[in-house]
Amino acid sequence: MQNALAIKINSCHRSIKAGITASFIAGAVFGAISGATGMLPTIARLLGGDSVIFGLMTNTLFSVVFGLFFAVFLGCKTTGKTKNIALGLAFSLVLWFLGPLIIMPWLLGIGSQLSKQGIQMALPSLWGHLVYGFILGLVYTAIAKNGKGVKSGIRFDRT
Repeated sequence: MQNALAIKINSCHRSIKAGITASFIAGAVFGAISGATGMLPTIARLLGGDSVIFGLMTNTLFSVVFGLFFAVFLGCKTTGKTKNIALGLAFSLVLWFLGPLIIMPWLLGIGSQLSKQGIQMALPSLWGHLVYGFILGLVYTAIAKNGKGVKSGIRFDRT
């Protein structure tokens, strides 16, 4: 029982680190896409800023938090690469629906953007979100399954 618990804790620890690392990488790519489309100042306004740098920092913060949620959503399990990529894409689709269509406009004081026009305006960010989800699922799998480079100060023996 104690050995099984130690393995489960180690697995969750590795999954959480994989989620955070994968989301940092995916968020960097999404940040570049957001920068290229001029969205970083708008993202910065969500937390009271207005600069591209603050927008990039905000984007990175959100990316890492969402990556943590992704790892927890998977329940500290590592499934296959294809399934994790599909889950990453589905997760990013939900983030796109909630983010630029509902939460972001609400925080900016313009109301939800669920109209045909609002959805059309948000379509460019859909591609960025899907790229984020693809990279999140792919890199998460590579790190969580491999486990290399993920170290902690706690040692869990599997004997």
